[in-house]
Amino acid sequence: MVKQKKLAWLLQSRAYRKARSLVDATVGNPERLLALVANAQTKTTRDLSGRLSAVLDSTAAAFRLLKAYARGEYRQISFESLALIVASIIYFVMPLDVFPDFIVALGLTDDAALLAWTFRTVAGDIEKFLAWEAAGEHPAPTEDP
Repeated sequence: MVKQKKLAWLLQSRAYRKARSLVDATVGNPERLLALVANAQTKTTRDLSGRLSAVLDSTAAAFRLLKAYARGEYRQISFESLALIVASIIYFVMPLDVFPDFIVALGLTDDAALLAWTFRTVAGDIEKFLAWEAAGEHPAPTEDP
């Protein structure tokens, strides 16, 4: 229950509302979406490796999904799920969110909680994307934007 209250508070925070307000402009611009993914990949490697490995697999799959979406290769996702993923990643890369990352004990706590919740919420969409990727009907996105 405490986690749910913290998550509800996070989702109502000014920082998350700001991230949500940037979704349409980001999703509608493939270059901006690819730049967001590149920025998030850098931050993930730098800040999450070894600390939050449970979130890393879903994060990597979400990055590939967003790249495939930006390139027009994959569109089998609802806008709501796409918006949730994009908003959470925007929030993740924001330098000042609810708990800025330079606050050692708390800095990545909100980021990790939001990403974990997001990936649980869109797990079905991530699984469908992974199945699409595994089927090999379309080329899997490369690591380069």
